[in-house]
Order: sequence, then structure tokens, then C-alpha cells
Amino acid sequence: MAEEKKIGAIKEELQAAEDSMLPDFIARYEKDERSGVKSLVEKAGKRIQRLEAEYVRIENLKKYEKEYADAGYICGIDEVGRGPLAGPVVAGAVILPKDCDILYINDSKKLSASMREKLYDEIMEKAVATGIGMAGPGRIDEINILQATYEAMRQAITNLKVKPDILLNDAVTIPGVDIRQVPIIKGDAKSISIGAASIIAKVTRDRMMVEYAKIMPEYGFADNKGYGSAAHIAAIKEYGPTPIHRRTFIKNFYSE
Repeated sequence: MAEEKKIGAIKEELQAAEDSMLPDFIARYEKDERSGVKSLVEKAGKRIQRLEAEYVRIENLKKYEKEYADAGYICGIDEVGRGPLAGPVVAGAVILPKDCDILYINDSKKLSASMREKLYDEIMEKAVATGIGMAGPGRIDEINILQATYEAMRQAITNLKVKPDILLNDAVTIPGVDIRQVPIIKGDAKSISIGAASIIAKVTRDRMMVEYAKIMPEYGFADNKGYGSAAHIAAIKEYGPTPIHRRTFIKNFYSE
């Protein structure tokens, strides 16, 4: 009988339960009168409520995908790394399936690093196509950050294995692209496709900065990801810039 099972074992069962197993868990233990078990059943119920709310949020996040569903392949475009003092600007392009069932996609800045990593794997597995593009510090210095961002976005589109019919962009219209574009302000929080693009771009760039930190540990790239933290700026002043620093971004406080 359920009453004979120790509460600790029931707690472990709940922790291990996948979302689809929660209704069965509640049905199995809802008549158990022990307060500890009642608390666990209540937790399971709250998990179901949060899950249902997430389904609603994700459906709302498909607003633009539904609006342009007749257009064919819909591709979300976003970038990360326009503001840092070091490292590349990275763009992501993602075509999700029409029946996309990935939960928790959002603006990558609103997600924890562990959630971004989890979603990155799921997006890469389930997407119809993904593409990454980037422009390095030298290119950013050469043509400016905005033009470098456009270049990275064009590269991301080119690297898709499927040509999109329409682009949903985070705020910008990309010059030199012969595909219909829909710029959406704060699109990474309003479109599931743009949100997915922001996640793969963010994870790609963050992984690069972690690798750079192993080679150049003085600058704290694993933590600051190249952004202008006080410690990062102090390191530039003490050790000088590295090959991955954007000279045009540090000229106000460092001259060679």
C-alpha cells in the first residue's frame, strides 16, 4: 500500500518524475493522510500548474509564427555580443518545426546558463535547420559593430541547410538579404524562433569566451564574457589588450 512507503522514498519518486508522470503520482498518493505526503502531492500539483502556464506562454510566443505560417519556412534571427570589449559578435538563425514542442524558450538573457545549455541541445536536435555566423574583433574594428552584426547575420542565414522563406529579426532589417524580413522589437521575448536563435548564439559565444579564458586567464573572460566589468577594464590597463580585444571599444581608457 502507498501508506507503507517511506516519505523519503516518495520524495525521491517525485524528484525523478517526468512532467508526464505527475498526474499518476498525484492519483497514487492523494489519499495518503501523512502531512509529509500531502506536501509532496501539493508540490506535484504546483508543478502541473507551472507546466500548464508554460504551455500557455509558449503558445503566445508562437504568435508571429502563426501569423506568417503560410509563408513557408520561418527563420528567427538574433545576435549576441554587440556590447563587449572583447570577442566576436555572434548571430544565430533557427528554423523550428511547425509543431515545435520545446518549452522554456525565452530571451537568452532571462535564462540561467544551465537552462540555456539544456535548451541549446534540444534546439539543435529538434530544429529543421540552424546556422551560426560571427564577426571577429578585427572585423568589428574595420567596419563598425553594426555592419559586423549584419555580416554575422547574413553568414548565419547562409549556413542554414534549408533556405528560409521569411525572416523574423530581433529589431533590425538586415541589408543585402533577398528574403522577406519582419523586424520585431524585443523579438527574442516575443517570438519562439527569435528566442531560439538568441539561445544558440549566446551559448556558442559563451563557450568561446570560456575557451579564451583558459588561454588568457588574466582577463576573467569565463565570468565577464568580454563585457566591460571593472575587473576586466583593470586587467586591460595592467596587462594590455589581447588579440581578441576590440581596439575601437577600448580607446577611451587605453591607448597603445
